[in-house]
Amino acid sequence: MTTEAYIGLGSNLQDPAAQLARAVAELAGLPDTILLAQSPFYASRPVGPQDQPDFVNGAARLQTTLSAHQLLDHLQAIEQAHGRERLRHWGPRTLDLDLLIFGNETIDDQRLTVPHAQLANRNFVLRPLLDLNPDLTLPDGRPVSGLLEQCPDNPLRKLPPQPHG
Repeated sequence: MTTEAYIGLGSNLQDPAAQLARAVAELAGLPDTILLAQSPFYASRPVGPQDQPDFVNGAARLQTTLSAHQLLDHLQAIEQAHGRERLRHWGPRTLDLDLLIFGNETIDDQRLTVPHAQLANRNFVLRPLLDLNPDLTLPDGRPVSGLLEQCPDNPLRKLPPQPHG
């Protein structure tokens, strides 16, 4: 069975836009997965500790026959290959890949929460999702566009396109 999945991408270390471009290329190479589209990248202030560089964020739209947990394993392996270290909650990172939406599934277990728990509070996640699919809805039927209208503002700066890594 094929599922459409949306992945959030973020980085604020070691040339963040290039980190995201390389990650998109790696997503395109995942087994049993097709990269359907990538959003533009946006720069914004960090959420949480402000003593770190601005973040660059984007999203990717995939079609996959992997399970949500298999996809999560691949996302974490890509993060590790990019030198991801989890030193501080909401701290700086070379690469953050979040499984935001996985078809119409709702998952809440020790390893994974889908839709992503903070999705509705992050305009730097919602804006790229809407770039990929303006009619996107969550499994509970809420339109992502409505979530963006209610979301706290963190001014976004759209970045020029990046070549794939």
